[in-house]
Amino acid sequence: MNGGVVAPPGSGLWRLTDEMNSTEDGLRSVDSEYLRRLHQHDLRDNQCSSMVVKHIKAPVNLVWSLVRRFDQPEKYKPFISRCVVQNNNLEIGSVREVNVKSGLPATTSTERLEKLDDNQRLLSVKIVGGDHRLKNYSSILTVHPETIDGQPGTLVVESFAVDIPEGNTDDETCYFIKALLKCNLKSLADVSERLASQELTP
Repeated sequence: MNGGVVAPPGSGLWRLTDEMNSTEDGLRSVDSEYLRRLHQHDLRDNQCSSMVVKHIKAPVNLVWSLVRRFDQPEKYKPFISRCVVQNNNLEIGSVREVNVKSGLPATTSTERLEKLDDNQRLLSVKIVGGDHRLKNYSSILTVHPETIDGQPGTLVVESFAVDIPEGNTDDETCYFIKALLKCNLKSLADVSERLASQELTP
């Protein structure tokens, strides 16, 4: 079932636009074929996948400057209290150790940078360890310029794939993760829009 997303028969491949028609936020400002190429997850058995989108009233370069900092996710992610990149390296394959704030069913997460593309404004991260139930979790986050109320804005799209934990359904798993991602993206919007307003202040 894959969180309400049906993959092509036999391919195990999930694509963002498979559920675009059911997304209320709308993705009309970005070419759907382009998004399809960016957001692809090779699903294995017992995995689910889904996505969230967020419209931000701030220029795309400002939003991307926050998102691309693999070494500083706490700048906008409210559930992270501390982040340390192993060996202080920031390159593809770099690994970060993240401390999670209390209130969530986890305290640590170990995450690897899979892709960082400044041209496409794409960040891909895979969880490789930690005391949580998100096994084989991978995410792709992209940011795209758009116009909001006549002003420069940004569309953020984040998709993910993850194992369905024993005892949970795909819908339950996707619901939980999407709730976390929505909190992250709301915080990203708040931080970005605050910085944008400061830049406009004389």
